[in-house]
Amino acid sequence: MAQITTEPEARLSDHDVEAIDRLRLMYDRLRAELGRVIVGQHEVIERLAICLFGRGHALLMGVPGLAKTLLVSKLAETMSLKFSRIQFTPDLMPMDITGTDILQDTETGRREFHFVHGPVFANIVLADEINRAPPKTQAALLEAMQEFRVTALGKTFNLSTPFLVLATQNPVEQEGTYPLPEAQLDRFMFLIELTYPSESEEIEIARTTTGGELPALDHLMTGEEILRYQALVRRVPVPEHIYRYAARLVRCTRPHTKDAPDWLNPLVSWGAGPRAVQNLILGAKARAALLGSYMVRLEDIQEVAAPVLTHRVITTFAAQAERIGAKEIVRRLIAETDVDVS
Repeated sequence: MAQITTEPEARLSDHDVEAIDRLRLMYDRLRAELGRVIVGQHEVIERLAICLFGRGHALLMGVPGLAKTLLVSKLAETMSLKFSRIQFTPDLMPMDITGTDILQDTETGRREFHFVHGPVFANIVLADEINRAPPKTQAALLEAMQEFRVTALGKTFNLSTPFLVLATQNPVEQEGTYPLPEAQLDRFMFLIELTYPSESEEIEIARTTTGGELPALDHLMTGEEILRYQALVRRVPVPEHIYRYAARLVRCTRPHTKDAPDWLNPLVSWGAGPRAVQNLILGAKARAALLGSYMVRLEDIQEVAAPVLTHRVITTFAAQAERIGAKEIVRRLIAETDVDVS
């Protein structure tokens, strides 16, 4: 068996090792704190934490009533971050998100335009039912998500960091909705799917939500601490064979190329781009650090592969007719892609 090593300069310092140990303990506290109000959804909480510390955005997919809004707001509460919620509707305008100039009287009696910041100027932004708004309004988030800044009325405003967009989408009700374009879908690090709770979890949900008020959660971390941990995540070493595996996995999603398996060509019309490789590595780094590992492992890549790739693999009509979804295609690619440790 080949021995796996990393470059000496890529190894973590003693200070970074101690910081990862603190992050793991903090993550344990975060899960316990959110568990006071959120029943189940352990995988969802892990993936939200990966996006937060990996400096990525997430698209939450699930039917109404699965506590998507509550989970996001409580995550912001535990992190002592500014939280804003934008309810996307067909009549929502871009300026309703970014802000606009208003005419105000100054102390000297003059009237001047003053820019009023929109709800995007927060640390965690919940874009609720993002597919309810037309593309022009959806696009208002693109610059903020990619560049961490907003351009409005010819002026550019930097957003406060950390900055995280969590958008929700209802997969069932499609009437009167505007599907997100592939360019905007690619801006989301993860597609996080929420499923129905188990019977025992549903009973517990009924018990906790039909009694008194939900408890206030403790503040576990400041914005400055999150920024330091985000920088720490980027320093987590990645073995060379993991880089090769991530690149090979993404390249296999592209139909009619030498890397794609024959069975994929009739099922996929468009595969994942280079941003998917970046998000695979960043997601794996964040997961490794949250679980107390000082190096990215193969299992870290495989665990984040589905939420990274599913929304980036566009299936053909033939796949849809056979009810073969992108998630199933990604799952098969993970099982079939070999790891080269040479």
